[in-house]
Amino acid sequence: MAEIRLTKVEQGQTKIRNVPIAVTPEGFWCCPSPVMFQKTLKTQHPLNKPKSSSSPPAKTPDQKKHSSELDRKPSRSSSKSETVVSDDQRKNGVDPPVLVASVVGERTAVRPNTENLPRKVSIEFGESGTGDLKVVLKGRQGFTVKLSVHKNVLRENSSFFAERLLAQHPSFHCVEVDDCEDVETYVETVGLMYCKELKQRLIKQSVSRVLRILKVAEVLGFKTCMESCLEFLEAVPWVGEEEEERVVSSVLHLKTESSMSVTPILKRVSSDVSKPQKDTLSHVLHLVLKSTEEKGRREMKSVVSKLLRENNKSTTTVDLQNTIYTSCKTSVTSLLLLFRQLAAPEFASQPPEVKDPAVKQMVLEADNLSWLLDMLADRNSADEFAVMWAGQQELAGLHSKVPLVNRHHISCITARLFVGIGRGEVLPCKDTRHLLLKTWLQPLIDDYRWLQHGCKSFDRKVVDEGIGRTILTLPLEDQQIILLGWLSSFLKLGDNCPNLQKAFEVWWRRTFVRPYIESQPSD
Repeated sequence: MAEIRLTKVEQGQTKIRNVPIAVTPEGFWCCPSPVMFQKTLKTQHPLNKPKSSSSPPAKTPDQKKHSSELDRKPSRSSSKSETVVSDDQRKNGVDPPVLVASVVGERTAVRPNTENLPRKVSIEFGESGTGDLKVVLKGRQGFTVKLSVHKNVLRENSSFFAERLLAQHPSFHCVEVDDCEDVETYVETVGLMYCKELKQRLIKQSVSRVLRILKVAEVLGFKTCMESCLEFLEAVPWVGEEEEERVVSSVLHLKTESSMSVTPILKRVSSDVSKPQKDTLSHVLHLVLKSTEEKGRREMKSVVSKLLRENNKSTTTVDLQNTIYTSCKTSVTSLLLLFRQLAAPEFASQPPEVKDPAVKQMVLEADNLSWLLDMLADRNSADEFAVMWAGQQELAGLHSKVPLVNRHHISCITARLFVGIGRGEVLPCKDTRHLLLKTWLQPLIDDYRWLQHGCKSFDRKVVDEGIGRTILTLPLEDQQIILLGWLSSFLKLGDNCPNLQKAFEVWWRRTFVRPYIESQPSD
């Protein structure tokens, strides 16, 4: 970091403030932050002493000499002043030329409000005293920056300035740019015209700052700078969705408004590969479903569920549902084969190295079905799952022949379906609801004690309510058959059976109370 001196002239007094500024080997400065001008040009009351600031950075002997010379000559107040470092000093590692900008406040007979005074800054690029063109940037609220630049540099790098210079008379030496929204970035972009390695100058800059430079470079027709900005944006990581959206929107604008190639950047967010998305989804689901590493499997199930939930309105809904149902059918087929193996009389006498893998695989397939059902319920597409599950009479028949410690995972699937129907998330037809209760309610009752005490995720109140509401969606005669069967089990098992008393009361009122009320003569 070198230094730039901002000289402020008010009421005949000269006040000098040292401001850290970045100076390149080519001799131009880059604004260290977009608000540098406003912070350094804040007006002060002319009679107040300058506020003390932190100690300035250590200076070289040449810089100290230069500073002392300026301090001895406070009466020389001009629009700009220059200092030159010799070639020998450059070779010996001395800082490049220190630019001096002067800030001038208007003087009037009656002292106005200093906060409303016009503010002006003069900046010189390249070797001191060699500029042959003035560029005046007029920003908001009377803020003006005058740049001393070189015609040949601007003509070679900017189509905007080339056209302006061509249209002007050769004797004119000033170009004005009105209504600059971002004066600081304009100054920085003009300074980049003096650089040979633009990409190196952008390294370690923020994405938002490079986007501002890209915008100004487009206005100025500075194509070399635009290309460097695009190379930077293609290589640098984007942090967060908001930054990604800003980059993509800026790049899409360039794609339609200019001939710049933005394809490398857009490839981050879009693909040219014609492979159907359903194949990719199927592959992702297959990897998660077949994983046997508990922690990674659990975390990725959560991630995939969240992403698919966010993508509910996607055009790939049908493809996704078909992919999920294909996986469901595969898991059910595998589960039935495993149940046949576990229910065989000779299985109990098998050694652990034979029994354990089968039991572990059965638990895995049951967990897969529960996860797939959750995703379908989230997308309001689980009706077909209810049809498939209600038709598994063989699986339900084998249920009682498999040890309780293993089979209760299957009852979790049944409980989840009843909860979905009770909440209105799953809407199978009447016959499917009746068949589901007929096939799976008794196996669920058989496992209820274990579910309450051995399954942490089991919520008895929610499941009881789901079963009861499902029963009450059936015709009254079917309600009576199922609830009387439940009553027989409840009177034997008590808390080890679903508590369907609320559903029983509703059925009772429908059967005995309502007909009596309807038969009464109206007043």
